[in-house]
Amino acid sequence: MNSQFENIDEVKAALKKIIEENGVELFRDTKRFTGILNDYMPDLEKERRLIKNVINNNVITQMLDEPDQKLSIVKAREYMLNDMFLSAYATEFVLDCFTHMFGWPFTPEIKTEPDPVPAAAPARQERSSGGRAEKDEPPVKQKPFRPFDAIKYKIFPNVRIPEGYTVINSFAFDGYGFLKTIKIPSTCKVIGEYAFSECKKLRAVTLPDTLRVIQKGAFSSCSSLERIELPWGITAIEEDTFSFCSNLEDIVIPSSVSSIGDAAFQGCETLRDVTLPETIKFIGSNVFAFCPAITIQCRENSYVHKFCMTNGIHFEFIRKH
Repeated sequence: MNSQFENIDEVKAALKKIIEENGVELFRDTKRFTGILNDYMPDLEKERRLIKNVINNNVITQMLDEPDQKLSIVKAREYMLNDMFLSAYATEFVLDCFTHMFGWPFTPEIKTEPDPVPAAAPARQERSSGGRAEKDEPPVKQKPFRPFDAIKYKIFPNVRIPEGYTVINSFAFDGYGFLKTIKIPSTCKVIGEYAFSECKKLRAVTLPDTLRVIQKGAFSSCSSLERIELPWGITAIEEDTFSFCSNLEDIVIPSSVSSIGDAAFQGCETLRDVTLPETIKFIGSNVFAFCPAITIQCRENSYVHKFCMTNGIHFEFIRKH
């Protein structure tokens, strides 16, 4: 089935008309808003279904509650990609429509126009195995690693979380004083809020390439942590993620990251050279407070360059090859 959305101009016009005739507060009444979509978009079933799904996940209200428009867009993009598991195209389609409706400036990260449809696309994908046609495997269900599951590791210095877990729940290892090393399974996509905060002896963390979300405060106050490498695919470093990791000297930030939240590295007293990619378009407040040794490596005239100049942070330009 073609998953692309071809009628963006019609959707934009319909949403704009909704806001003009009903007012912005309509979007806080999810049931009423989704109900009237049928009247304004009667022939756009596929697009209407996508918009309803996003509205039912409170994306619009979250966008309106964030006073900074740029940050609002960044957060909405991350939520749709990482929590709702929408495709990049569907995410940009929704953002393009919503920002048009609000009258906000917006430049899509990818073109909001459909890819060519294969000439002979099958009705459903199947694969051959030993002469038999088999249906694709169903999507993997979420399997959370809860604080209850972590209890048995309370006095273990070295922990390897078993494969199969997709989410490390919030506060799972919070305050585990014996923990020195942790290996996250290759099946994991999300590390919850404060999952490893206050692990004072934690020195080494192994993160899988599958990881997409590290929520706020996940490694805050891990005062023995010296280095961590974030996998490509992480789109944000949330607030307080590494705050007061006082021995953190080195961190690898991939080019998939687009935002860094408030106080993300506050109190990282030994953090020195940090390379911030051009993809970063938002840096919050007090991100590098109490980081006296920091030097930011950045591209000339990038958002990061301007941020450093505005905030009096020492920086050096990355050499162009």
